[in-house]
Amino acid sequence: MKISTRGRYGTTAMLDLALHYGEGPVLVRDIARRQNISERYLEHLLISLKVAGMVRSTRGRRGGFTLAKPPAHVRLSEIIQAMEGSLAPADCVDSPQAYPQTALCAIYDLWAEMKTALDRILESTTLEALAERQKRKWSLKQSTGDTGDR
Repeated sequence: MKISTRGRYGTTAMLDLALHYGEGPVLVRDIARRQNISERYLEHLLISLKVAGMVRSTRGRRGGFTLAKPPAHVRLSEIIQAMEGSLAPADCVDSPQAYPQTALCAIYDLWAEMKTALDRILESTTLEALAERQKRKWSLKQSTGDTGDR
């Protein structure tokens, strides 16, 4: 199971907005440059996030995007749901009634357990916690002099 580019880049854009939370609207081109994401693709993702109510856009000279609510109130599960939909590893997990054998299927149980574990991790992780994790990694990189080039 993989999270698509849409899910990864959408989460990355939301993380960037969280890291700049409180600084006012952030330009798409700035996020694109910092995160090495196509500006055009990023615009589409941010529009989807806006439709989902996760970001706000401001037009004009001082325009850009901001989080619709504080990073502490945004769960990764919300972002992934907006970008990907369900992360169930198999269709039967989301629609067991459509698969009459699920009650007798050990594989179904495994897929359901996987989805439950993933949902638990995403639901318990806020954008604020992810931003703090990112800041710690940057701090560690600076303290060790690691340039990240390998």
